[in-house]
Amino acid sequence: MTYQPMQTTRENRVSAGTGSDVKTLIAALLLTYFCGVTLLVGYALIGGFGVVLGIAASIAGVVFWRKAHGKAFPRDIPVKSLIIFGAITVALTVLLFISAG
Repeated sequence: MTYQPMQTTRENRVSAGTGSDVKTLIAALLLTYFCGVTLLVGYALIGGFGVVLGIAASIAGVVFWRKAHGKAFPRDIPVKSLIIFGAITVALTVLLFISAG
C-alpha cells in the first residue's frame, strides 16, 4: 500500500467576478429577447414568410455576436457591446410597436 499525500485544494473559479456574471446574464437576456423580437417583427411586417426571415435574422445575429466575441457568452463582455446590442434591440421593439399599431 502506498501513501499519497493529500493535495491542497486550489480554487478553480469559472467566474471572472460578479460584474462579469451580471454582464453575461444581461447578454443572455438580450440575445433571447432579440431572437424573439426579430421573429415578431418579421411576422408583423410580412406575415408567415416573415417568421422564416426572422429566424434567419436571429441566426445571423447570434453568429455575428459569436464572431465578434469569440464565444456566444465570453468571460468578459465589453460594456460597449452590450449598449450597442441593447440599442438595436430597443430599435427593433419600437419598430414592432409601430408596425403593430
